[in-house]
Amino acid sequence: MQRTIDIRIDDLSGEATRRLIASHLAGMHESSPPESVHALDLDALRHPSVTVWSVWVDAELAGVGALKALDGARGEIKSMRVDGRFLGTGVGRALLQHIIADARARGMASLWLETGATKEFTPAQRLYESEGFAPCPPFGDYAPDPFSVFMTRAL
Repeated sequence: MQRTIDIRIDDLSGEATRRLIASHLAGMHESSPPESVHALDLDALRHPSVTVWSVWVDAELAGVGALKALDGARGEIKSMRVDGRFLGTGVGRALLQHIIADARARGMASLWLETGATKEFTPAQRLYESEGFAPCPPFGDYAPDPFSVFMTRAL
């Protein structure tokens, strides 16, 4: 049976979205020391420079992701999370491709991201690599961190 994936801008008011973001933050704190957790909380995700999308599969929340405008030419992917029930189903790839297309439509020249360096983050790193992201040095306000992997790609 074909499932319908719906990606939409999210205002963070829905309980399902709020729960998934809380789960995302908790997961980041479980796998990284506090100083190495760079995930945004609800207040930070509401900043005007950030756009958040939610992914719905047959009316169930399957994932979230955000794009933070660093400046007119660069964006940072933030808070990518797929609900455990939807891992390996293409939801993360669909959302990442959606964010890349949106950044390109905004005229951004490059995308950047920080993800974890431990084994829990290997699937995320592979997804990003498969969509053209390559390792890079820390960017913006980030500092070198053994728990972080930094990646970028041109658009």
